[in-house]
Amino acid sequence: MKILLHLLTVILFIAGTVFAGDYVRPPPRKTLHFPWDPKSSSQPQQVHISLAGEKHMRVTWITNDGSSPSIVEYGTSPGKYSAISQGESTKYSYVLYSSGKIHHTIIGPLQDNTTYFYRCGGEGLEFQLKTPPSKFPVTFAVAGDLGQTGWTKSTLDHIDQCKYDIHLLPGDLSYADCFQHRWDSFGQLVQPLASSRPWMVTQGNHEKERILFLEDGFVSYNSRWKMPFAESGSASNLYYSFDVAGAHIIMLGSYAPYDERSDQYSWLKADLLKVDRKRTPWLVVLFHVPWYNSNRAHQGEGDDMMASMEPLLYAAGADLVFTGHVHAYERTKRVYNGKSDPCGAVHITIGDGGNREGLAHRYKQPPPEWSVFREASFGHGELKMVNSTHAFWSWHRNDDDESVRSDQVWITSLIGSGCNTRGSHEMRRILMTS
Repeated sequence: MKILLHLLTVILFIAGTVFAGDYVRPPPRKTLHFPWDPKSSSQPQQVHISLAGEKHMRVTWITNDGSSPSIVEYGTSPGKYSAISQGESTKYSYVLYSSGKIHHTIIGPLQDNTTYFYRCGGEGLEFQLKTPPSKFPVTFAVAGDLGQTGWTKSTLDHIDQCKYDIHLLPGDLSYADCFQHRWDSFGQLVQPLASSRPWMVTQGNHEKERILFLEDGFVSYNSRWKMPFAESGSASNLYYSFDVAGAHIIMLGSYAPYDERSDQYSWLKADLLKVDRKRTPWLVVLFHVPWYNSNRAHQGEGDDMMASMEPLLYAAGADLVFTGHVHAYERTKRVYNGKSDPCGAVHITIGDGGNREGLAHRYKQPPPEWSVFREASFGHGELKMVNSTHAFWSWHRNDDDESVRSDQVWITSLIGSGCNTRGSHEMRRILMTS
């Protein structure tokens, strides 16, 4: 069994070169190793939060004590808890590994743009979180393909310096790859950030962890990172949506069925038809495998999903698409059907969070006409939606100071552009008949 698990975690290194002016790329960093940290069996560990419907937040944590209660006490003053919520718990087994007790507790209703102090399970450390605003401006930190390396730590340190409301992660979280203790160390690594701001994630290929005849896929991911799929009418944790401030965010599953007969396709059509662009003028979509990619890595892997779902997003007037998978950064013009289109979405590949597989250095030459900026470096992005029509996007390399923007652009939403946004009879016809 150990030989099988080791075969599942073989690392593929991609060599090559991409030119970026006078910029000299730093060498890779080692995988982080976490010393054993003995804690009380009922001590909350790996705490993270996520949005769970309007004015509600889901608090998730793990204890080694199976009798520990799934309660969260919370309030707006340190040490003074004016409310308490009871949640649910689960656990799972994977080959020879058995997880601790995984608690999921929803708290709320909560005030917008407010700091809350909370405690999990009736004991242990006090944490604090800040709820997102209900109106513009709102800021998202974006980083995918994180893993657990020195570059991951650098990415998280940079994100910690920026003022953001929500973290968006387009797949590939822990790079556990069947070694379940790596899920535990990842939870420990991200807890300082993930316990204070909502982390909204979708799955990548490294979350599959399926072993033929032994283990189903996504067991660890679905048990540990529960997202608001039920709240958005989805039947699967692999795809869902949520609203925040003036944005409707859709998280799709590159590894869930997506053809026109699939549940995900039907759910996406129904979700897009519900979008009110007067209430949420921005429409943002995340999934793992990019559709527009001029890097030589993972060429063509997103083509089938693109053929199925891009017409829906185009008809609905999607503004931005964030993806990962390719371990590099790339930003496009507004595109549709393989070429520039003023009514298409801006696609941003940001699979450069710090993974252990290294960077994807090799790009197609010359670049496609739709590719604006591309570079194989670790980093993160920040999206600040200033109002209903304008947002500022910036990408930050890890080896630069947080204040340095390696790529930046003002983006204008499609609302009021004349494209097929909400209220268009043509959009509704396409979504109803496709």
